[in-house]
Amino acid sequence: MKSFIRVAGMAVLVMQAWALPNAQAAAPADKLVVGVAIPTATHSFTSGIVWWANQAKAELEKAHPGLKIIVKTAATAPEQANQLQDMLTVNKINTLVIFPIESASLTQPVAQVKNKGVYVTVVDRGLTNTEAQDAYIAGDNTAFGKLPAEYLAKSLNGKGNIVVLRGMPTTLDNERFDAFNSVMKGHPDIKILDAKYGNWNRDDAFKVMQDYLTRFKHIDAVWAADDDMAIGVQKAILQAKRTDIKQVFGGAGAKGAVKKIMDGSDPLIVADVSYSPKFMYDAIKLTTEARLKGEKLPANTIIPSVLITRDNAKQFYFPKSPF
Repeated sequence: MKSFIRVAGMAVLVMQAWALPNAQAAAPADKLVVGVAIPTATHSFTSGIVWWANQAKAELEKAHPGLKIIVKTAATAPEQANQLQDMLTVNKINTLVIFPIESASLTQPVAQVKNKGVYVTVVDRGLTNTEAQDAYIAGDNTAFGKLPAEYLAKSLNGKGNIVVLRGMPTTLDNERFDAFNSVMKGHPDIKILDAKYGNWNRDDAFKVMQDYLTRFKHIDAVWAADDDMAIGVQKAILQAKRTDIKQVFGGAGAKGAVKKIMDGSDPLIVADVSYSPKFMYDAIKLTTEARLKGEKLPANTIIPSVLITRDNAKQFYFPKSPF
């Protein structure tokens, strides 16, 4: 049976029922040591992951004297695997919240930690074996593709030409693109001219969009599927002096995009879809507070992706965050 919990003011869909609340004894704050393993801040989204992780650490340690949260960043999967062993043997963690750099190569290292009695929450990038985790928390990738498709179909009145920039070849991207296509199948007069990978990177997106602008003489809208890619797309449009494109829909709710929506300052950027790195904060907070109470999280918690328009953009604007 599905049920709902609340995370940071948003309804959160819980895909499996709560485990028995007293499955574990409550852990006193001075006995709880939480390890947080996340990627290094190599671009704006992972910068946001790091920022929100440290926000959670500061707030929770202040609220619960004696609680210890250790945040480690890694640039590669082997480095992250080594950090897990260090946190286990040196820091003596009894709880782990991890955003895996890679799914397959981190599954066994995480499983080894769990087998030592550590409670494990995995965030965003799932492991290849769910038995290596106690809980999984992520954004809603189906809605991430569905909401932009619905919005663009409506704004185009069900007719027009769209080009798509995908992320990277991952199951996450497949889920988003499949959801987008599923909606568009109901609008036969909207033509998806092409869909190529922009690697969630503004420079790569610029090159992909240059190719689209060369090959297609009329484009009505672009689904860039990422706010960084949307910046590259806009740069290509401006450089080509194209006036046929009426909307560029990015994704994830970067503060720059949200600010444009709030201000109405960019005619091409009028809507977005949330997929904030704030879910790192939510995952750490949910896990820590559950452990302090001796409770377990649901096996799967999906944080909704929400359509961002001028009416609600203020709720998704975090000016202090890097993202």
